[in-house]
Amino acid sequence: MSGIVEDRVAIVTGAGQGLGRAHAQALAAAGARVVVNDVGENAKKVADAIVAAGGQAMPCVADVADWEQSKRLIDTTVEWFGGLDALVNNAGITRDRMLVSMSEQEWDDIARVNLKGHFCPLRHAAAYWRERSKAGEEVGARVINTSSGAGLLGSVGQGNYSAAKGAIATMTLVAAAEMGRYGVTVNALAPAARTPMTETVFAEQMAPPEEGFDAMDPANVSPLVVWLASESSGAVSGRVFEVEGGTIGVMDGWQFGPRATRERRWEPEEIGAAVADLIEEAPNPAPVYGA
Repeated sequence: MSGIVEDRVAIVTGAGQGLGRAHAQALAAAGARVVVNDVGENAKKVADAIVAAGGQAMPCVADVADWEQSKRLIDTTVEWFGGLDALVNNAGITRDRMLVSMSEQEWDDIARVNLKGHFCPLRHAAAYWRERSKAGEEVGARVINTSSGAGLLGSVGQGNYSAAKGAIATMTLVAAAEMGRYGVTVNALAPAARTPMTETVFAEQMAPPEEGFDAMDPANVSPLVVWLASESSGAVSGRVFEVEGGTIGVMDGWQFGPRATRERRWEPEEIGAAVADLIEEAPNPAPVYGA
């Protein structure tokens, strides 16, 4: 197989099913050597399927939210394939609940798997690339994180998930600013697709059509992942892309809006009228999903 990422080495976390599996298959089909990461036996099944189709892949069972296991994932990839060019952080779970009913464990599980599970591989991969850069090597590495519309706009019943995915989007911006000096770009996706996480919650919306284009097929998201993992994407960093069906968009996040200024400290009684004026000038925010 050959293509836009030929001979590049890519890790895809949470690649045993859903979006991660689609990303791993698409990267391999475009010529990448892929490390398929997950916590169970599906990692080997996906890797075996890629090899059977003529691609190059190896499975690596590791908990990416564990500091040492995520380091082993990076080290093992370098040992197997001689380097690392792209990290696709995809692993995630949901524990949906209204905030008033959410348990501490449901909050902690989401923060651990989704947010820490992005940070740990990113941290160890960044250290590897920094070392290469400081040794005088030319680095053209890529990180593709997975945020969500829930993280950018909020989603009723998903306060924990929205918080983690919003944090991933912000961490993407910070990582892009910090890691550019080492030849690393960092971007994120906000994908909409049918996966084991979404099809049980949004069964009707995610059901495949009887005929025609399946807009919710997770494979629709993967071409952007392949391009972002390639050398061609080197001028793009610090962006969050919304992907659904045949649509790709760039999300426009928090920006400075209207301001009111006094050359002195505000009095509390003045603030109500000032805030009313500011809200009148500001654009209406996009609604929270489910509101």
